[in-house]
Amino acid sequence: MFRSVRRALLYPALTLGLGLVVTPFGWAVLSSFKHEPEIRRDPPTFLPEAPTLAGYRELFERLDLLPVFANSVITAVVIVAANLLFCSMVAYALTKLPFRAARLVFALIMAQMMVPPIVLMIPQFVVVANLGLVDTLLGIVLPYLVTPLGVFLMRQFMAEIPDELVHAARIDGAGEFRIFFRIVLPLCKPAMATLTLVTFLAAWNNFLWPAVVAQSHDKYTLPVALAIFSNQEATHYGMLLAGAVVVVAPIVAIFLVLQRFFVEGIASTGIK
Repeated sequence: MFRSVRRALLYPALTLGLGLVVTPFGWAVLSSFKHEPEIRRDPPTFLPEAPTLAGYRELFERLDLLPVFANSVITAVVIVAANLLFCSMVAYALTKLPFRAARLVFALIMAQMMVPPIVLMIPQFVVVANLGLVDTLLGIVLPYLVTPLGVFLMRQFMAEIPDELVHAARIDGAGEFRIFFRIVLPLCKPAMATLTLVTFLAAWNNFLWPAVVAQSHDKYTLPVALAIFSNQEATHYGMLLAGAVVVVAPIVAIFLVLQRFFVEGIASTGIK
């Protein structure tokens, strides 16, 4: 009886929560197809009366969006690929190549997660400047090629992989690289999907560091370019809403593709 009542109350509560989350995004998407006077109308309309792509056309023409969008794609893809490779390698060393300092190294990695990123920004910029990478895409991605959260995710998942698989492969004469790429990584698809989504979200939405490093328009990422553009064109809500949709759409698409692995990875790595 109690379980039936709880379930009867749970579904309406979840539906209400879903509506509160989805409604603002849905309104932004629909409003990006409205004319400027309709967006400013009071009371506002939900569905566009005469759908138009004027906001998207102006966004791409006046912001020169394609190079900026390409910069965001390049930086996000490089950061995700680097984290998938390097964080997995570190996790493999910590779990399948036991050494005396493994716990100390893992503790130091966990301690770094407690350091606010803003504290590291000045030292990172000094390093990037000394390497001559200011106003380059490499300077934007360099501090994020390996992240403590990525190491943690992969380490927690790899710890659940039976060591007997690795020992059997070694007995058969397989080297560590072959074991890593042919045995361990294929078993880590849920954790890798989770890491892909988390890392892509952080890299795609990263604003402060690219704004510091990128000093010319052709090196801006999408959040930086849209922020600068919004300060100049704050009254053009159609273009701003179109820009918001362009920023959010890749994240939603990747989540829809990886959601099954994402849920399984979260459950497997023990993140709450």
